[in-house]
Amino acid sequence: MTNRPTTAMVFAAGLGTRMRPLTNDRPKALVEVAGRTLIDHLLDRLAEAGVEIAVVNTFHFAEKLVAHLEGRKDRKPKIIFSREDVFAEPLETEGGLVNALPLLGDEMILTCNADAIWLEDNAIKRLIAAFDPKKMDGLLLLADMDKAMGFDGAGDFFMDNESHLAHRGDAASAPFAYAGIQITKASLFASRPIMKRSLAKIWFEEWIPNKKLFGLRLDGAWLHVGDPKSRDEAEIFVKSHEEAVIPA
Repeated sequence: MTNRPTTAMVFAAGLGTRMRPLTNDRPKALVEVAGRTLIDHLLDRLAEAGVEIAVVNTFHFAEKLVAHLEGRKDRKPKIIFSREDVFAEPLETEGGLVNALPLLGDEMILTCNADAIWLEDNAIKRLIAAFDPKKMDGLLLLADMDKAMGFDGAGDFFMDNESHLAHRGDAASAPFAYAGIQITKASLFASRPIMKRSLAKIWFEEWIPNKKLFGLRLDGAWLHVGDPKSRDEAEIFVKSHEEAVIPA
């Protein structure tokens, strides 16, 4: 096993229902913030972190996403498509990962949501450096709720002094939200069936009870771009912090 992941799974197959009407004619990943699509924001960050291959799943307006990403063929990372439009509906995150597993290799992988922007240049590199495959099944990038924009939930996790995570459960709120980037091991999914299921099920039912899910705190703001209002807010915020978000 290498000491860092070189492949990322990019989840871009969702229907983007909360982003309507912006997703009436395009996938959510092609919604623009500050002149760049959400997926381009993410892929550029992955390239900065040394990721060589990005496996992107497709469903909603799949051909538009494929055509857009074909325009990146001379840029890193290399794009490989995992077509979910052959199924009746998107497979969600666990199902999408398992379906794409033959394309992901058998070592460490990053899993990435394509609907977030964060203002920290070294977040992915810090996550990679912190991952210990001997004791961790998953390491999640976490955003402080008081630095999260566009997120209307009550928080996802508590984190102890050893960075173990606990689910919010019945608590009224929790201090951290999942910021959309995880490191895990492909081998953990090799025997799982392809079915519509969220990775959160594994976190809450298996990895947390076994003390195998850990967190890393994001430095700086996190922008969850989940609906038109949060997209507009992110547009204003990113433009006002353009030098911090867009590499020179």
